Amino acid sequence: MQAQTLEECHHAAAENYPLIRQYDLIGKTTELTVNNIGKGWLPQITASAQATYQSDVTSWPDAMRSMMQQMNMDVKGLRKDQYRIGIDVQQTVFDGGTIKSQKEIARQQAQVEHAQNEVSLYAVYQRVNDMYFAVLLLNDQILLNKDLQTLLEGNEQKLASMVKHGTAAESDLQNVKAERLNAIQQQTNLESQRRALLSLLSTFCGIEVKEAVKPSVSDNLPVEQAGIRPELKVIDARLRLADAQEKALDASLLPKLGIFAQGFYGYPGYNMFEDMMSHDWSWNGMIGARLTWNIGALYTRKNDKARIHLQREMNEVQRNVFLFNNRLEQQQHDENMSRYRRLMADDEEIIQLRSSVRKAAESKLSHGIIDINDLLREINAENAAKLQQSIHEIQMQKAIYDQKIAKNL
Repeated sequence: MQAQTLEECHHAAAENYPLIRQYDLIGKTTELTVNNIGKGWLPQITASAQATYQSDVTSWPDAMRSMMQQMNMDVKGLRKDQYRIGIDVQQTVFDGGTIKSQKEIARQQAQVEHAQNEVSLYAVYQRVNDMYFAVLLLNDQILLNKDLQTLLEGNEQKLASMVKHGTAAESDLQNVKAERLNAIQQQTNLESQRRALLSLLSTFCGIEVKEAVKPSVSDNLPVEQAGIRPELKVIDARLRLADAQEKALDASLLPKLGIFAQGFYGYPGYNMFEDMMSHDWSWNGMIGARLTWNIGALYTRKNDKARIHLQREMNEVQRNVFLFNNRLEQQQHDENMSRYRRLMADDEEIIQLRSSVRKAAESKLSHGIIDINDLLREINAENAAKLQQSIHEIQMQKAIYDQKIAKNL
């Protein structure tokens, strides 16, 4: 039967978790956004069609109209209904860094989303720890339960022989047999819990976890240098986003330079005098350069800068709160590990003492000094001591891995 280590389960759970697919989606979305922003350097082409009717139009002065009529010239004047079908092409030459700053904002927003996604995935490791070490604890309980059954079965056989020779009562034999059957029931319950937990862990990891491997306590102490927690990466990404937004504010204050070309077919055209003489449609065009400077950004600049400054302060407060809570968490894990070490130091001696008392009780029972209830009490006390040792070991291992997660080791 192939067993999975805790690290293998961590990796499998992260790969199986639905949020892992979001990493690729964030990257693709950012690439599309940046490409779209970059297209701001391409010529911007606008096609338009327009039909208007005016209440009044430019006309010849009366004196000039009278003079032209005397010269037998037909003076129609401009028509009040006017039409235009045209194309407007504009090319940005200098934008003050607006497009560059917008690209950087898009990239930093992606970094924030990426870091937030990493925080969600990081929580998966703690859930895997809880299930994995619960399986290990059930494994030990099942083994200890089997040892208890073996011990009870041995005493049951001894009592059966004693009952046969008349040195023990039938009720004593029944008492031990009932205790053994109770242990069998406990094993059935423990194995059912273990199967359910392995099934849940397998579903969570996306692989079939058939068995869990107990880590070595001495080999997994968190002695290496701590890494950066994903929560801190989110804060750092938000601060970089604030820097990019501030640069965008500076870019919005700079003038913009562009060239343009306009052309249209319609009536009237640029030659107003000719259009007054004839109502024919004509081709018209214009090229030029345009310098614009929108000083409206100055109106909100102070408030925008203050808002970004407040965002930075809020992120620094969040950083300090997280670091404070994380230090408390690490101190708690250190205290737990210290406590379990002290408990484990006495577990072996307690088991040896309980085992000696149980063997002595078996000898006393065979000589009729104690009754069966006294023996069963000592057997259960020895099994409880072994169970406590197993619990302390598993709790110690879990505290070490919880500390690894707290320090991002």
